[in-house]
Formats: sequence, C-alpha cells, structure tokens
Amino acid sequence: MPKTPPTTSGTPTRLGLWRWRRNPLRRHSDIVEAWVVLAAWVLALLGGAFAGVLAGQVTDSAFDARRAQVHAVSAVLADGAQRTAPAGTGYDDGRVWATVRWTDADGSVHQGRAKVLPGVPVGTRLTVWTDRTGQVVPHPAGEGEAALQAVLTGVLVASLAGTAVWAGGWLVRTGLVRRRLAEWDEEWKRVGPEWRNFSGGRG
Repeated sequence: MPKTPPTTSGTPTRLGLWRWRRNPLRRHSDIVEAWVVLAAWVLALLGGAFAGVLAGQVTDSAFDARRAQVHAVSAVLADGAQRTAPAGTGYDDGRVWATVRWTDADGSVHQGRAKVLPGVPVGTRLTVWTDRTGQVVPHPAGEGEAALQAVLTGVLVASLAGTAVWAGGWLVRTGLVRRRLAEWDEEWKRVGPEWRNFSGGRG
C-alpha cells in the first residue's frame, strides 16, 4: 500500500497539500508549482466568471440595440402567397415570400417582401418589422429570448475562458515538472556512483 508523507504530528498529509508544509524534501520548484496550480484555479474561476458576465452583458446590449433600430408596422398583403412552400427548403420554417405594402405616419407608401404562411389571401393584414431605411427585416428577438441567449452565451464564454486559463497553468506546471525531473537526473548522475561504491557495486 502506498504511503503518504508523514507530518510532525504523526497524521498523514494529504498528497495535494504536502508542498505547502515544511518538509526537508521540498524544493523551491515544489513551492512554485503549488503557487502555479493555486493561481490557475483562482484565475480560471474568477476570470471565467468575469468573462461570462461580460459576454452576457454585451450580448444583451446587442439585442437591445437591435430592437431599438427596428419597429413594427401594420402591412397589407399585396399579392397572394403560394399555397405550398417550395420543396427543398431544409431548415426553413415553411413560410413563403410575398409582397406587402404599408403606409408610414407621414403618408408615404412603402412596399417590400416578407415571409408569410402559405395560402394567405390578398388584402390580409399582418405585422412586419422595418429598419430606419424602410426595409423589411426579420423579427427581432423578444426580451425573454434575448435573456436566454445572453445567459447561454455567458455560460459558454465562461467555460471557454476558464478552460483556456487552466490549460495555460497546466502547461506552466508541465514545464516545471520536466525541469524538476531533469534536475533529479543530473543529481542522480552525481550521487549514483557514490551509492554504488557504498553498496559494493561496480561502477
């Protein structure tokens, strides 16, 4: 059964904490490695959380700005919509393009193309969304949908940022481990012959 390094009180030391305790076998590189691991955890958690919150706020602001740039208008279907959606639309929602017409508050008449359900007759009133230039644009995301998207974006960014920080710390720790192994190899090259001479072995 493997043994854990003993403490001065006689109780076993947890393997993950032995570098923080006084130990004659502890080296300076062990202390550095312990700080690197601690810093990686702290930065991964705090940095990931900060990046996630920031990404969520930016996403929510983008949706707010999008809603501020468009407005809903009451339009009239100017021509009859197709009764069936064209084949091969794939991921489409089954709606078809049709011409719509609406009048602004100043009395100017506009016309554009919008997606409607198949078979909608001419003269049907429907709501379309337009931008500041009078062009028909897709329906903006509602507040609930925008909030959900912001949360999902924040969670994704937080996970990616935390993973990236932890990966950087792991690379630094790997370099320290390799350096320590190289130091052990060099020391064994110096001490090894003395051990073999002490034990009666041949060099």
